[in-house]
Amino acid sequence: MISLRFVTIVSILLIFIFCTNNNSKKYFNDTMIVKGTIKGLRKGTLYLQKINDTILVNLDSISVNGNPYFEFKTPIETPEIFYLYLDKEDGDSLNDRILFFGEKNTIQINTLLNTFESSANITGSKNQDLLQEFQTYNRKFNDQNLELLKKKFLAQADGKNKVIDSLQSKIDNLLRRRYLYTINFAAQNANENVAPYLAMTQVFDANLSLLDSIANKMTQKVKNSKYGKEFLLFLERRRKNEISN
Repeated sequence: MISLRFVTIVSILLIFIFCTNNNSKKYFNDTMIVKGTIKGLRKGTLYLQKINDTILVNLDSISVNGNPYFEFKTPIETPEIFYLYLDKEDGDSLNDRILFFGEKNTIQINTLLNTFESSANITGSKNQDLLQEFQTYNRKFNDQNLELLKKKFLAQADGKNKVIDSLQSKIDNLLRRRYLYTINFAAQNANENVAPYLAMTQVFDANLSLLDSIANKMTQKVKNSKYGKEFLLFLERRRKNEISN
């Protein structure tokens, strides 16, 4: 006959195994793997970073000595922005930080030493794909804006007031177009975390009704994410400020 003590011990062991497996599965599902290569890198230190409470912090680091391959593993709850920072130990920090949208997946980043940021090829993140799509169009707006500002500066030097007014009108119109494009892009992709991220970083000072159009289309999953919660809280504070003013 099986004793009560034996049954109790077996039950405890089964519960322990079940909990351990669940915790292991949860940790695996909540882990982001960032790996790739930096062609041409022989020596340096690579850091995985993100912003915590407005402060850029190091999550992990790897000392590179002859092998251009790297891999990081870090816990992640919802998709958010991370940075890959390379210290080449040459005193030059320019163009040595890659911004990317991380999520619960394997993120592959392959780049070159001499053009670390601009040559980065990043795959494995839907939000990153959308962010890159947005950045491609946004660069066009920025290039047009720089060209108009250059022409305005030359017109100011020559004292051409009518030309200055015309160029300023074009600059203002371009800014409105960029805002509307960003808001429309975020609203069309409101099922991804890139939507609240763009809303807060690119058009945070837009008309409240336009920002609400993004929030109203966000899925519940996005609303519960890090950027979703921050965006909704931001909108709530703006409403209170507008009422008080």
